[in-house]
Amino acid sequence: MEDWGRLCEDISEWIRRYADENGISALVVGVSGGVDSAVTSTLCAKTGLETIVVNMPIHQDSSQYSMAKRHIEWLESGWANVNSHLVDLTESYDSYVGNALDGLEISEISLANTRARLRMTTLYAIAGSRKGIVVGTGNKVEDFGVGFYTKYGDGGVDISPIADLLKSEVYALAEEMGVIEDIRNSIPNDGLWADGRTDEDQIGATYDELEWAMKQVAGARREDFSDRQKEVMEIYQKLHKSNSHKMKPIPIYIKNP
Repeated sequence: MEDWGRLCEDISEWIRRYADENGISALVVGVSGGVDSAVTSTLCAKTGLETIVVNMPIHQDSSQYSMAKRHIEWLESGWANVNSHLVDLTESYDSYVGNALDGLEISEISLANTRARLRMTTLYAIAGSRKGIVVGTGNKVEDFGVGFYTKYGDGGVDISPIADLLKSEVYALAEEMGVIEDIRNSIPNDGLWADGRTDEDQIGATYDELEWAMKQVAGARREDFSDRQKEVMEIYQKLHKSNSHKMKPIPIYIKNP
């Protein structure tokens, strides 16, 4: 059985060591109200380094905004090294879409990704002014399983402390560190869509199902699958293939010597 307390300490120490070795003074984390950013920001707070947590609503659902606010307040009450900023990007986003992108027939998915990229730009503006780094909040299923993130959006980070953890392991760390129960029980939602669609709505499978598929592929096991398992495996393999460009280094043309 995994020692979750030990794992929390190991990850926080890894973050601290990386910062010390690279002359980093601050850790900057975007907080969405979800469990991944809650766990990541808590791990950062535990390092003792200045941890800057940023709530960046863009037409945000009130429950998501409230959850992020509650988590930030919880962090600040427990760690003196935590500072927070509320950067409401709604007006900036509306202005960019209404002016710079006007008449370009931008797709709905591109507009959703634009939100994530605007947030990334904000985090780097803060990090660059504090001798800091942007800390990623993606888990293993998202980052290396189905590529469920925005390239150069929430995928634009300097380090990724939980990218080797399955979603179930992230939940275990959240419970171990006492993250607010409402966050642990909330339905995963990237908060990028006006209609409030959840991660499962977008993907077509739950994280538990995706973990199962990821383990099947990793273990190269073959067994008799139910109809639903076959469907999930097809979803997983399709997304892994279509999003593989996010998970590989940028292709570079190498000239002949």
